[in-house]
Amino acid sequence: MSHNTFGHLFRVTTWGESHGPALGCVVDGAPPRLPLKAEDIQQWLDRRKPGQSRFTTQRREPDAVKILSGTFVEDGIEMTTGTPISLMIENVDQRSKDYGDIVEKFRPGHADLTYFLKYGIRDYRGGGRSSARETAARVAAGAVARAMLPDMTIRGALVQMGPHKIDRVNWDWNEVENNPFWCPDAKAAAEWETYLDGVRKAGSSCGAVIEVVASGVPAGLGAPIYGKLDADLAGAMMSINAVKGVEIGDGFAAASLSGEENADEMQSGPHGIEFASNHAGGVLGGISTGQDVVARFAVKPTSSILSPRKTVTKGGDDTEIVTKGRHDPCVGIRAVPVGEAMMACVLADHWLRHRAQMGEAKS
Repeated sequence: MSHNTFGHLFRVTTWGESHGPALGCVVDGAPPRLPLKAEDIQQWLDRRKPGQSRFTTQRREPDAVKILSGTFVEDGIEMTTGTPISLMIENVDQRSKDYGDIVEKFRPGHADLTYFLKYGIRDYRGGGRSSARETAARVAAGAVARAMLPDMTIRGALVQMGPHKIDRVNWDWNEVENNPFWCPDAKAAAEWETYLDGVRKAGSSCGAVIEVVASGVPAGLGAPIYGKLDADLAGAMMSINAVKGVEIGDGFAAASLSGEENADEMQSGPHGIEFASNHAGGVLGGISTGQDVVARFAVKPTSSILSPRKTVTKGGDDTEIVTKGRHDPCVGIRAVPVGEAMMACVLADHWLRHRAQMGEAKS
């Protein structure tokens, strides 16, 4: 299986399976002498780990990260050496027997079928590499990227669950940490509890939309044509398991705007150019404007559900499938820290690329 690596100068290779002994990543390109210890990475993994509420899978994984290489303690400070950083997270709560009934069956809406058609073999235990469990390694890599970007703030929020959207008038970043959905609208979060309880008790699932915002991004990141910042962001978000759509700024909504409405008007201010709006999501011509970079992605409903669905077996026979086990009724909830991590990795990569091309030139 190829293509397990993303990035150009900041490169991340993830490895491992959902029900294997461990998973992890190798991060290459982080500058030397960057303060980094396991606790710096663990704080972000703790936000993604399963079993933290009744609304996520009850698989109990501590997601404890170990740094295997790439750091050295000097003068009492653990810091990067500039060599590849290898990170490992052990799996401790696999329950492969839950998948015994689907050994010969493909889950509708899941990568089971395409993996088998391509490789002639599939890991039915949780989906192997296609499992959202792989994203723990991305969050670990994102923690390294964040350490490289101390002047940037990267935050994510769930803005839609199933058909239910937040009211943006109620947006409060402080509220995101106060509910199990990473929701910036307290009223919507309360309503979602009732909605998702119903979905969960019915043995079904629902989708979600996540918004990720990066503040403090300098102007000038990205390159025209084939190195566009928004193109790389779209690709990074689209690579997250279960993501089916990505937009930057107003995205598809921009198609319904007039030219006057869509234009982010500019004027001179005490600290440089000021924008009256941010329909572009902080990127013009593939290059950051200095405004907040805004990306949004849609996550489909979890494919592993208790409702009987028609499918076929590996032998081509028609049958029905019911997927038992511990699954997220809305996998989009735990996708919030994953989206943040991918934003961090892309920005770290573009920051290095910009510095390599422009040197000390000011944007």
